[in-house]
Amino acid sequence: MNRRKFFTGFAGVTAPHEPHKASPGAGLFTNALLRTHENKQVRFYDDLIKGKQVVINLMYATCEGFCPTITARLIKVHEALKDRMGKDLFMYSMTVKPEVDDPEALMHFAEMHQALLPGWTFLTGDPYDIETIRFRLFRMDHIAIDTDLNSHTSSLRIINDATNRWLEVNPLASLHTVMKTISMAGPSKSLKEKLEDNKRLQEEIDKEVKKYGYRKIV
Repeated sequence: MNRRKFFTGFAGVTAPHEPHKASPGAGLFTNALLRTHENKQVRFYDDLIKGKQVVINLMYATCEGFCPTITARLIKVHEALKDRMGKDLFMYSMTVKPEVDDPEALMHFAEMHQALLPGWTFLTGDPYDIETIRFRLFRMDHIAIDTDLNSHTSSLRIINDATNRWLEVNPLASLHTVMKTISMAGPSKSLKEKLEDNKRLQEEIDKEVKKYGYRKIV
C-alpha cells in the first residue's frame, strides 16, 4: 500500500484544482454562462470555481462610491500575492448591474483602474443569473440588506473549492486582515511548512516588540 496516498486520502485532502468531496459544486454555485471583460464565455462553476481558491467581490462600472477604493485595495492584494495569481488563486469582480455593464464597460473599468492583471477577471451575464449567484454567495438573510444593491461593497467572499473552505472579510479592513483571511482559506500545508511559517512570524513579532514595545499590526 502507498502509505502517503493512504494518509492523504484519510485526511480528506484533494489534489490541486480538484474539488473537495464535500464541495456543493454547480448545484449551489450554478453553472451559469457568464461573459468576461475580454468577452469570453465561461461557466461559473466549471471554469471559474471548480477546485480553485478564489476571491470574489461585487461592483459596477459606473460606481463612484467604494468600488474604485476596493479595486485599489485588491490591486495591493494582487501585488502581495502575485506569485500565486492565475495559478492557484484567482480574483473575480462581478457586476451587480449586468443590464448596463457589458464586457466593454468592464474592460474600460479595469483599464481605468489599472486592474488588467493576471488571474483577475471581471464578469457579467444575464441579470437573473447574476442575481442568483449574488444571493447564494453574498446573502445576509436580511431582506433590507439583500435587496439593496448599495450593500454590494460590504464584503469579499473567499472560497477554496479544493478544501471546501468559505470565508468572508470586509474589503476595507486593514490589508493585514484581508491577507490573513485569504491565507486562512489557502491550501493545506505540511507540518514543516507550518513550523517555518511560525518561525518567521515569531521573528517578525520579536522585531516589532523590540522596536515599539508591543506588536504593531498594519
